[in-house]
Amino acid sequence: MHLAFSSMNTPDDPPPAELALALEQRGFESLWYGEHSHIPCCRTTPYPPGGEMPFPYRNMMDPYLSLMTAANATTTLRLGTGIALLMERDIFSQAKTIATLDRLSGGRVMIGTGVGWNQEEFENVSPYPFNKRYAVLRETVEATRKLWSDEEAGYQGDYIKFEPVWPGPKPEQSGGPPIFFGAMGPLGRRHAAAWADGWYPVDVAMGDVATTLAEFREEVKQAGRDPADVEINIQIMDTANLDRLKEYRDMGIQRATIGVSMDLWDKPEAVMPMIDTYAAVIPELVG
Repeated sequence: MHLAFSSMNTPDDPPPAELALALEQRGFESLWYGEHSHIPCCRTTPYPPGGEMPFPYRNMMDPYLSLMTAANATTTLRLGTGIALLMERDIFSQAKTIATLDRLSGGRVMIGTGVGWNQEEFENVSPYPFNKRYAVLRETVEATRKLWSDEEAGYQGDYIKFEPVWPGPKPEQSGGPPIFFGAMGPLGRRHAAAWADGWYPVDVAMGDVATTLAEFREEVKQAGRDPADVEINIQIMDTANLDRLKEYRDMGIQRATIGVSMDLWDKPEAVMPMIDTYAAVIPELVG
């Protein structure tokens, strides 16, 4: 099992080049950055974990620029978005940005995406109905894969529509970077099983993790796919339990992603001690 690290990617966090190099030197497989282009000042959507939304959400840097900086400082570290809001950008510009990052990094990109939780943010930038966002994301991913694969790419869905275009350049990875779907509810899980290259759940929201994984793998089979072809990237919230990593490895999970807890998001001095603690167990996970 691989070990990955995720960060809020604010100006107060360790700079991307420094963080990426430290992770690569310590045996981490990948670095993941999330995305919010903006946070509406006045909103009715509650923060999913409850309580006040943490301040760092207001100050997140662009994930693709930060990952390009990380790529320039490293040679093997893989680069992920965790998660990117693919529906909130122009599809052509976004496909080109990701393809460019993949080419310039030597094919190291992975894309984690989701439908988002902030309705006001979505409606500020998207013409589509918020209650149809799962279908819109599926079409966005399908259309983006065509832009990455076809020499003359067109798409006609219920929401995403465009006539054939020349969408170069192509990503370094054939067909484009793998796309992980970060979703927890029954609808999101079915979408992940049906079309995603990987599933990106949060462990504390899964209930009994082994049971939920078995259910998900059965859903993948019901979608006519091989569960071995759908990678699991599990986000760990209880980062004090190192033994849990070995349990997840034994469940067949391919990657576990850690990050400092929410109460430490504004304390960059907490990052490196955590990385060093987890680096010590990496040989046991990949061996």
